[in-house]
Amino acid sequence: MNTLPIIDVAPLYQADESGHLAVAKEIDAACREWGFFYIRNHPITAARLQQLTEHAQRFFELPAERKLQIDITRSSHHRGYGAVATEQLDPSKPSDLKETFDMGFHMNADHPDVIAGKPLRGPNRHPDIEGWEALFEEHYRDMQALACMLLRAITLALNIEREFFDKCFIEPTSVFRMIHYPPRSTASSADQQGAGAHTDYGCVTLLHQDDAGGLQVQNVRGEWIDAPPIDGTFVVNIGDMMARWSNDRYKSTPHRVISPMASDRYSMPFFAEPHPDTLISCLPSCHGPDNPPKYSIVTAGKWLESRFADTYAYRREELSVSGEPS
Repeated sequence: MNTLPIIDVAPLYQADESGHLAVAKEIDAACREWGFFYIRNHPITAARLQQLTEHAQRFFELPAERKLQIDITRSSHHRGYGAVATEQLDPSKPSDLKETFDMGFHMNADHPDVIAGKPLRGPNRHPDIEGWEALFEEHYRDMQALACMLLRAITLALNIEREFFDKCFIEPTSVFRMIHYPPRSTASSADQQGAGAHTDYGCVTLLHQDDAGGLQVQNVRGEWIDAPPIDGTFVVNIGDMMARWSNDRYKSTPHRVISPMASDRYSMPFFAEPHPDTLISCLPSCHGPDNPPKYSIVTAGKWLESRFADTYAYRREELSVSGEPS
């Protein structure tokens, strides 16, 4: 119960359907037991991840006034830079000891969804760093493709239409995030963590972490165990939307980050989240007479807005001003 499984996803990129089914069985077992697992032999190269890390270090080392030019609290669609303590993932702890950069599916101001004011829709807000925008937009597309490949395997495990998630993830609300965790020695108090205990909001999360360590996952006994960095892998975990879709067959697992005491930590999560109008309702294969649906039906956009309001003070204030419930 103290070692997360490592799954080889190379068969998903081959024509042999038996290989797809074998990977789907491994994912199903990992999701039922843990909600967390590693994947290896994915198509994202080490060179790409090194490039992104170097860009992140360059950005987070900028003076605060430069970073705040794309302040996320001044964005109507949650894009840009989040300063240290902008987030509070665990309401019982101080705000998190981390700073962030968030981007999503880019939409120009004249896109119908943006004009209609749909949640979390709009253009990305990139820093003025040479080569940044092209690199990050390409990586976003590649990570979305990897997430969709995993979701196709999950359709086999859940016995649903193979294209189910493909249809849901057209023009998604997926988020790619860069995170810098300063050394824990800079914390405002002993209780301040890098990221407080939480579950992720979306469907699945794919995380690249540097070699500093600090990620911890809660097992079924309620114990916190380390999820250390492993070269060439992503850590994958189930989010709240998948828990709702699967009627808790796949549970959204609590996790947290305890930052290193004397060194910086960098990580890059990709949160796979569907089109905001997607209905998150119990899948046909996940309920029956003795297992009724546990959750009410909600759109992806409304669910994400409610979770953001729980995490970000500025989102609560926006919803309060607009009259939307928080």
